[in-house]
Amino acid sequence: MRITKFGHACVRIESGDAVVVLDPGGFTDRQAVQGATAVLLTHEHADHYDPDHLRATDAPVFTIEAVAAKIRADAPDLAERVTVVTPGASVDVGVPVRVVGEKHAIIHPELPHFDNSGYLLDVEGTSVFHPGDSLTTPGEPIDLLLLPVSAPWLKVSECVDFARDVGATRSLAIHDAVYSNAGLAIADGHLQRFLGERGLGYTRLAPGTDLG
Repeated sequence: MRITKFGHACVRIESGDAVVVLDPGGFTDRQAVQGATAVLLTHEHADHYDPDHLRATDAPVFTIEAVAAKIRADAPDLAERVTVVTPGASVDVGVPVRVVGEKHAIIHPELPHFDNSGYLLDVEGTSVFHPGDSLTTPGEPIDLLLLPVSAPWLKVSECVDFARDVGATRSLAIHDAVYSNAGLAIADGHLQRFLGERGLGYTRLAPGTDLG
């Protein structure tokens, strides 16, 4: 198994012949999708979905109906590669995946409440959860949480509480392109402290770096 953190919310997971890429959006280098065998998209926002990244691979795309509808509207050439998944469903993309949650975290009450589903993957016996832009927990113990740490819809205390509620043995920072280095250092310090007090690990990696 190989897990690589790419820009912002994108993570690439390799297991056997499977190369699963989650949320290769606008802050992600196109290298992330090279050799992909499946792409999973949590929601339609441009930092998670970039049609040109999808055009750079012939991999099938798995996503919720809201994203599929956007693809049909603005990138119809990609539509035939899209499989729609629904909350609670399971799908095999080379590794088993369960679809978790239905809604994006609230950015502001006056803005639309977008759809969002996270993905819980079983990778060689290791459970890996990517929540997208949501604080919905997977409802079961997991080994690795891909943890959003900076967003217009998130404050550090909520990030800490979400990570503690999930209780993953390890958390890998994602969704980290919208803070300065100083802001990320503050978030890292809080997460290392509060998770460490419970014996939980936390790591933030530079884009293109493998999780050790």
